[in-house]
Amino acid sequence: MLIPRGQEAQTSGDNREPIEIANEFATVLVRKVMTRNGVRLEIRSPKLGTAIRLDPLELESLTWQTHDTFARLLMHPYGPPDPR
Repeated sequence: MLIPRGQEAQTSGDNREPIEIANEFATVLVRKVMTRNGVRLEIRSPKLGTAIRLDPLELESLTWQTHDTFARLLMHPYGPPDPR
């Protein structure tokens, strides 16, 4: 679920301060948030202005992947090329 701008305040409960994880290629802010639908991990890219909240099953599914899966994702980091 991508979080549209302006909907960041739709959380309740004990929201945590974000943890910054960065290297020379990217910076993300990660925090645990409580939503109406339960706990989520929010990952935000301040540079791109995008964010996503993942539930426990979505997070666990990341552990089923190999590094090759992520390498293929990074071949087109902003989606597939325009077919035009």
